[in-house]
Amino acid sequence: MNVFKISLLLILTLSMTSCFEDRDDNAIAASEINDFVWKGMNAVYLYKDDVPDLANDRFTTNEQYGNYLSGFTAPENLFESLIYQRATVDRFSVIVDDYIALEQQFNGISTSNGMEFGLFRFNETDTELYGYVQYVMPNTSAETQGVTRGDIFYGVDGVQLTVDNYINLLFSSNSSYTINIGNYDDNGTNDDPNDDSVLETTNSIELTKQPYTENPILISNVLNLNANTVGYLMYNGFTGTDAFDSQLNAVFADFNAAGVTDLVIDLRYNGGGSVNTAIWLSSMITGQFTGDLLVSEQWNSELQAQIENNNPQSLLNPFVDEMRKFNTDGDVVFQESINHLNLNKVYILTTRGTASASELVINGLNPYIDVIQIGSTSRGKYQASITIYDSPNLGRADANPNHTYAMQPLIFKTVNSVGFTDFDSGLVPNIIVNENFGNLGVLGSVDEPLLAAAIADIEGTGRISNQNNYDIKSFKSSKDFKQFSTDMYIDTNTTILNRLELK
Repeated sequence: MNVFKISLLLILTLSMTSCFEDRDDNAIAASEINDFVWKGMNAVYLYKDDVPDLANDRFTTNEQYGNYLSGFTAPENLFESLIYQRATVDRFSVIVDDYIALEQQFNGISTSNGMEFGLFRFNETDTELYGYVQYVMPNTSAETQGVTRGDIFYGVDGVQLTVDNYINLLFSSNSSYTINIGNYDDNGTNDDPNDDSVLETTNSIELTKQPYTENPILISNVLNLNANTVGYLMYNGFTGTDAFDSQLNAVFADFNAAGVTDLVIDLRYNGGGSVNTAIWLSSMITGQFTGDLLVSEQWNSELQAQIENNNPQSLLNPFVDEMRKFNTDGDVVFQESINHLNLNKVYILTTRGTASASELVINGLNPYIDVIQIGSTSRGKYQASITIYDSPNLGRADANPNHTYAMQPLIFKTVNSVGFTDFDSGLVPNIIVNENFGNLGVLGSVDEPLLAAAIADIEGTGRISNQNNYDIKSFKSSKDFKQFSTDMYIDTNTTILNRLELK
């Protein structure tokens, strides 16, 4: 364990109070929440250098600072004004008004009917939308009601889905709704979507939401093929949960015991999550690179300089041979030896839903082993974040009891061992196989198109790419409306102070 002796008080002193030399004990004439928003972003935001309003010398008096804060009627408005290039660079920093719900989300606890789905339209000018089921979680309403992968729906409660109403119909606070089932018609041309359509039926399914904790390991099995023993893992989220991390490690023990020679990791619907878990998964796939750099971190210039001056090693995230977590006192609270496969090649299945920690695995492994990416281009998120609270050290303890606002700003970006980062447009696959919403296949089956492409490459029977021209316009997915579903974050059980001290 490297110990980086730096005080967050020093950080806050340098980056917050230096903005005006004549600060006195008078209360700042502005909302305490707005005060928290500006100070928190000024202290840790990755793109602070690019936002003039976050400069340390932006304000020279308390009055000027107070007037600035009072110019924003809502904390959300102030927060958005401080985001750098929202449309292209920072698409991910968020502010929430209920950090309790946020913490539950990070622990995998939410309400769900068990149906994860995508929305699509036949061309970019269409206003009508259609849904397709990506997968169904066990022990949920969707499973009970017989919903399966590939089911198509065109409406909710009898109302056709459109670009204007889909949020209200599918993502409202209502505990239940009914989906209207359709049939996908490819008009006999399964590789040409231009003449496809969805036909309405009289079938419908009522779904009910309930509190649910999703296990990110949806499928784990071993495929015994001719001369190859292929491990297949569909992994849908880097939750950072001790129990699920331990189960992930156990999967690799099973792969080892089965003599797996080739590995397919299915991250097509994995929007990311814990940086720690991404490092551990990368180390499970390999094992021969323990101690070598997987990814490094790049913070804003102030924090970067302080870290580099005190302990530059703390910016480095190497491959490891054990999983370890610490509490806020620096004590180890979770520890387990990693099961390694020591592979020199891995197949990773991706779609636009593959983001952040999933992309860290791909980008981090690329300089070391042959990463065969199959599917469609990933999301393009290489930045990490942390939850910060309105407290003296921005941690959860001693948070201001007057409100439950918290922020999840980007605080550093990841860079692989050869310096590659800033892939805003995503990571492009080696083998393009776009998902066909009318012929998704069964996850884990050797005939499912993306997995079939991996198997074909493993066995040397040719690269399957018959769906690379399938260009139906994917619109949104259910995970896009789950807060932080495409986030990459560091341990939310630690404060910024502990994060900088303990690596």
